[in-house]
Order: sequence, then C-alpha cells, then structure tokens
Amino acid sequence: RPLLIAADLMAVRAFTGHGSWAAVWRLMPPTLAGIAAGWWLLGTVDDVVARRIIGGCVAVMVCLQVLRRVTPALFARLAASRGFTVAAGSAGGLATMMANAAGPVIQLYLLARSLPKMELLGVAAKFFLLVNLLKVPLNAQLELITPASLWHNLWLLPGVVIGVVGGRRIVGHVPQRLFEWLILGFAVLAALRLLVFT
Repeated sequence: RPLLIAADLMAVRAFTGHGSWAAVWRLMPPTLAGIAAGWWLLGTVDDVVARRIIGGCVAVMVCLQVLRRVTPALFARLAASRGFTVAAGSAGGLATMMANAAGPVIQLYLLARSLPKMELLGVAAKFFLLVNLLKVPLNAQLELITPASLWHNLWLLPGVVIGVVGGRRIVGHVPQRLFEWLILGFAVLAALRLLVFT
C-alpha cells in the first residue's frame, strides 16, 4: 500500500496542471461509503466472492460504455447524473478496499464524463492518492502493512519510478481515441480475469 501511495504522489506530480480537485471531491462521499462496505465485507466473504463482486462492477461499467456507442444521447444524460457518480464512487470504494482494483471502475467513470486523456489521468492520480492515504489505518488494522511488506515495497519502488516517468512520456503521443479504446480493452480483460479466472 505505501508503494501505491508513492506511485500516486509521482503521478500527481507528473500530471501537475491537469485534473480538477472538484471532480475528486464529487466522488469522495460515495467512495468513502464503498470503502466502509468493502472493509466490512472483507471479514464476511471469501476471496472468490470478493473477486466476482468487483468483476461485476467492472463489467457493468464496460456495458455502459457499449451504451455510450449505441445510444449516445441517453448515455450523456446518465453520465451527467448524480446517481451515476454515486454508483461509480461506491463501486470504486468497494473495489479498492477489497482488492485494490478500483482502477478500471474509476477510469471508465471518468471516460464516461468525456474527459480528455490528460485531465482523466490528472483526476485519477489525485483521487487514488487521497483514497490510498485514507485506507492506511484500515490496512494497518487488517495487518496488510507489515515490516516485510514495506521492505518489499522498497525493492519495487525503482520499477514504479520507471513506469510513471515512462508512462508520462508515452501518453502524450497516444491519440485520444486510442487512449479510450485502451482503457476499455484493459477493463474488459480485468473483468474477465475477476469473473472467469478465479
């Protein structure tokens, strides 16, 4: 988890000037509710059920992207609604607490809001930094942060630095349309992995 926070800090720095905190604050109340639900569910469901719950959340968000292509007017009204933000934030909070798997949910939500790629990445970086900081006490209580895990994080840190720096350089050369399809494609793979290969 500290490794994720380090990555988030670097990502926020890498996308300075992109992404509004206002979009993050809109997501936070339902996200906090989702985190609380996920923390409770961790003690009541097994790993397979947890993965399928998260996979279902991702699959629903993918289906909504199909709706975006088929009926754009209906989708535009849905994406602008408060209910959509509440649902996405709750699902993201649940996924991040149960398996650190909120990335596809939140990215698809931001994609649904028609954010340009740099704004999307800037908002996502700020969102996950705040969420991962808030999760530290819960993860510590669940004994997910230990001296051994901290040493492991330290060994992995150089790879994270390379990934963030390299990703920031590459994303500037990726067309918006391709960027959107990549997000959708990776989300489909994540949903299949969570729902089928459990």
